[in-house]
Amino acid sequence: MPELPEVETTRRGIAPLVEGQEVTEVIVRQPRLRTPVPGELAEWLVGQRFGTLARRAKYLLLPIADGHLLWHLGMSGSLRLVPIGTPPRTHDHVDVVLGNGHVLRYHDPRRFGFVDFVRGDPHADTRLARLGPEPLSDAFNGEHLFARSRKRRVAIKPFLMDNANVVGVGNIYASEALFMAGVDPRRPAGEVTREECERLANAASSVLAAAIAQGGTTLRDFVGGDGKPGYFAQSLNVYGRGGEPCRECGHEIMSLVLGQRASCFCPYCQR
Repeated sequence: MPELPEVETTRRGIAPLVEGQEVTEVIVRQPRLRTPVPGELAEWLVGQRFGTLARRAKYLLLPIADGHLLWHLGMSGSLRLVPIGTPPRTHDHVDVVLGNGHVLRYHDPRRFGFVDFVRGDPHADTRLARLGPEPLSDAFNGEHLFARSRKRRVAIKPFLMDNANVVGVGNIYASEALFMAGVDPRRPAGEVTREECERLANAASSVLAAAIAQGGTTLRDFVGGDGKPGYFAQSLNVYGRGGEPCRECGHEIMSLVLGQRASCFCPYCQR
């Protein structure tokens, strides 16, 4: 499932050939995505030029004069740029044809993503309005985590993955941040100390920033070809390593389910 670093890498990868370009055609092959593709999408977009691409949580925002395309990649979606005339593959559902001879093509085998159009301020849209701060912004820090977590009995890992508290810290990055901070993922959020919240906020920001930095933004990852972008090679300490020795202490990594998600942690390093 594309996580925040993958979405940010996608934004950076497609931006150089999308920003400032005029839309000349919109082709919708499969309108039945998670949210149905608006029937008027071509009418709204053709003749418009894209402004500076942005991201909020795992949503891509592609602005035109009177609104934004709101694009979500779902669980299996990807956006790539291909030359005009490139035959579509199975699961290539939406094409936005650009004046520079490229097509922004949306591929999504499971169809859990969507593209929608929002007029006015996109941050007022119900899908974005209740989101917490960005993990790489000044609004996210240990004091924010500490204040939000008081009197909360939910385990700290699902608390950290709740988009109302901070956006984009998915299962992989929550697991890794908790390991870096030395915090047991099972502990009630309200019992995590101020100092631990500071370590955890710093760790979450660091692991996400490192993932984005490793992703790269070269156009060859997003232009042409039939594969998905390579994103980044992950070097993980605990996620997906249940039963293996901890890289730090050698103790066995434990596995359990928290908030209906598989979780791995080191019982010695994360006390």
